[in-house]
Amino acid sequence: MTETSSRHDCPATEADRGTRADRFLAARIGTLSRSRVKALIEAGHASEAGRPFTDPSRPVQPGLTYSLAPPPPAPARPQPQAMALNILHEDADLIVLDKPAGLVVHPAPGNADGTLVNALLAHAGEELEGIGGEKRPGIVHRLDKDTSGVMVVAKTEAAHRALSEAFASRDLGREYLALVWGVPTEAGGEVDAAIGRHQTDRKRMAVVGRGGARSGKHALTRYRLERVFHGAVALLRCRLATGRTHQIRVHLAHIGHPMVGDPVYLRRTPAAARLLPDGLREELLGFPRQALHATHLEFHHPITRKLLTFDTPPPNDMQALIARLAAAG
Repeated sequence: MTETSSRHDCPATEADRGTRADRFLAARIGTLSRSRVKALIEAGHASEAGRPFTDPSRPVQPGLTYSLAPPPPAPARPQPQAMALNILHEDADLIVLDKPAGLVVHPAPGNADGTLVNALLAHAGEELEGIGGEKRPGIVHRLDKDTSGVMVVAKTEAAHRALSEAFASRDLGREYLALVWGVPTEAGGEVDAAIGRHQTDRKRMAVVGRGGARSGKHALTRYRLERVFHGAVALLRCRLATGRTHQIRVHLAHIGHPMVGDPVYLRRTPAAARLLPDGLREELLGFPRQALHATHLEFHHPITRKLLTFDTPPPNDMQALIARLAAAG
């Protein structure tokens, strides 16, 4: 039986005296697990004789009525939410857009709505043919919440399948601009190092071996030096040959050039920071997100096979930081 938003009123008898409130309510209601009842009590959905309480272990008193009023269940699927989108190209099969920093791509725990998927459902919901039996946009690749730049999204099952195959076979081009601490010794290079989950922090990725219990997946990033600032910071153009989670961020940190503003892989103040003037140093150390922008995407249209190419400049915050670095000499 599914949980509903109906209120459950449960009078307590002498036999219930001293029983934990969560155990008592779960037994009386019968359709909710004790853990679910406990969570609902802690969230403020329970009352004793009309007075709210939030302690699941509260002893039951006979003669009082204990009530539980679960909230309406959340929608099982993402709901359309209108928001401004920077659409670069749209046709019957796909949408190409410039995702802003701060926008989560897909609903997940902690980000149930306000995502790119919610926005796309509002923008093109009636045109979506249906993917996997649902009327939804086909997310072929993702950008981290605080990474900006070019993305392609499928509107049809056929486009989604073809684009997914193109990404899997690397039959496309993706380039990113990254502002990093320190300056690579060579004008260009590559990082060929497998990536897997961090051994102790499951929210982080790490360079790991390709054998044994902690086997990682092959990952290859090529980079080219675009500009150097004060011998302390470099602007790199990175080209992905594979598409692993956090790939560029992990690879650049691995070779000693963590990204400016990276909240996950910039673990300490970089030694290169001392080469910057005080005000500029503090501005870079305080940059609130990873300075990473997906600046270039090219691929063959999944239906017409026409080559499509898209280039976008970094957003204002990253451009302003680069301008400050350049202006400081």
